[in-house]
Amino acid sequence: MAKIDFDELYRLHSKRLTQIAYKITKDRQLAEDVVQETFIKAFKKVDTIVDEQKIASWLSAIAVRTAIDCLRAEKRKRWLPSDQSIMEKIYSDDCYEQSIEKEVEMLLFKEQLQHLLYLLSKEYQQVLVLKLQYGLKENEIASRLNLKSGTVKTRLHRARKQLKKVMSEKYPA
Repeated sequence: MAKIDFDELYRLHSKRLTQIAYKITKDRQLAEDVVQETFIKAFKKVDTIVDEQKIASWLSAIAVRTAIDCLRAEKRKRWLPSDQSIMEKIYSDDCYEQSIEKEVEMLLFKEQLQHLLYLLSKEYQQVLVLKLQYGLKENEIASRLNLKSGTVKTRLHRARKQLKKVMSEKYPA
């Protein structure tokens, strides 16, 4: 196989790959990041190229998968922090100067949330309690429960989702 010139590949394909990524992400900056990541992945896997005539479609496939992964990651970033920060705020002992009514309201909500936590399945209950009540990080939870870090992340995500569902059923808006 001949040596592949990535500068030349970038010059030839970056514009088209950016268009592909933009169609998926609908964000110019994100699309450019996807293209950069695409070329990094391609560079790492250059030894897997069998037919140099198919490099364009190979790069396109990498760009599409990378854009989709990027969208999923962005979605998680937008969803998790707000939910997570709200729940962690509820369980934190850092009480800012709040009125008595706000404190009582927060205590009642905390009690309701505590009750709802125990309506979740055992596996979701465990990770959420360790995260919210004990403030453990995902890797600490993983080592405590003898799980992989990815499993803990998945369970936390699903636990929050299940908690949201249980909450909306118990206390409809």
